Amino acid sequence: MKTDLRVVKTKEALQEALLSLLKEKTLNSISVTEICSMAKVNRGTFYSHYGQIENLFEEYFKEIMKDLITSYQEPYKHVQILITSELNPSTIRIFHHIEKYKKFYRIVFSKNAPLSYYYLLFDQIKELLKNDLALNGEKEIDIAMISAYQANAIVGMVIEWYKQDFQHSANYLNQQLVRILNVN
Repeated sequence: MKTDLRVVKTKEALQEALLSLLKEKTLNSISVTEICSMAKVNRGTFYSHYGQIENLFEEYFKEIMKDLITSYQEPYKHVQILITSELNPSTIRIFHHIEKYKKFYRIVFSKNAPLSYYYLLFDQIKELLKNDLALNGEKEIDIAMISAYQANAIVGMVIEWYKQDFQHSANYLNQQLVRILNVN
């Protein structure tokens, strides 16, 4: 089934409007009228796609998380077992994902954003790491603990990158991550 270009453009406009409003307000203080006004669509159009604002946010968040998962899995496509000492920085795509959705992550890491935004991201990364560790048969370390530790390390790098206003390239972050993983 082919997607109607008008629907795609409308949803993009609604997402952009939501992102712009989230810079200044929390999700639950944004009105449908504000989103529609900024996106230049009428309320009926909004409701033909979404039942409420949370549905718009959820759809956009799922789209971002789908891309995050694909980006996280990229280094595994090139090897059977990922050995950090042999990890090629150019295969790491997670920072490219952050760069691609920089507008969204600026909101997630801003000091006025609810902590729940941070946890949505943290939980997704933790789950990816947890699945990874379970597949590798890790038995001596509590998988929940190590995946939380590693997820916080990755998110910590991203927060520092955000604090530096994304001055460095994603490739630089890839190289830094490989160096960090290989510190003895």
